[in-house]
Amino acid sequence: MSEGSDVKVLVLLGSLRRESVNRQLVELATEVAPPGVTLEFFDRLGELPHYNEDIDGDDVAESVQALRAVAADADAALVVTPEYNGSIPGVLKNAIDWLSRPFGNSALKGKPAAVVGGAYGQYGGVWAHDEARKSFAIAGPRVIEDLKLSVPFKALDGKHPRENADVAADLRDVVAKLAAEVG
Repeated sequence: MSEGSDVKVLVLLGSLRRESVNRQLVELATEVAPPGVTLEFFDRLGELPHYNEDIDGDDVAESVQALRAVAADADAALVVTPEYNGSIPGVLKNAIDWLSRPFGNSALKGKPAAVVGGAYGQYGGVWAHDEARKSFAIAGPRVIEDLKLSVPFKALDGKHPRENADVAADLRDVVAKLAAEVG
């Protein structure tokens, strides 16, 4: 990374819902990112076909090509995900599967990654976040295990996460520390 260059962080959101709190966390992450850090939100996970090695080749779907291109251009990745039935949403797992190829040489290979998010449970989605960390670590990125933020929705009291100073500060800290991991 040359001096003065922005750190580009690919943001993947595990929720497709337009009004999701996790989407609001993506908005907040963009707002609180330190100078020199640019968040690139890839908002097309719902367009990806289900991973199938038979269709993964030179003429792979345009949405997959776009995902892999933005991942290749990124210096790091931030995953923001809710918890669905104690695990990660299928749309996020599908994106991880597409990003894990070509096997051993994925677009995010060796790049730092962090997982954050929120959920309705009292622990804010920690099971899903742990599952996402595990899957991403196998898929190629260098998951930074101690960069964590799990937000129980009840702590937000129905408000946008930006209205919670602790959540905003914690998310700013995660983004800054993730960017610092870029070497």
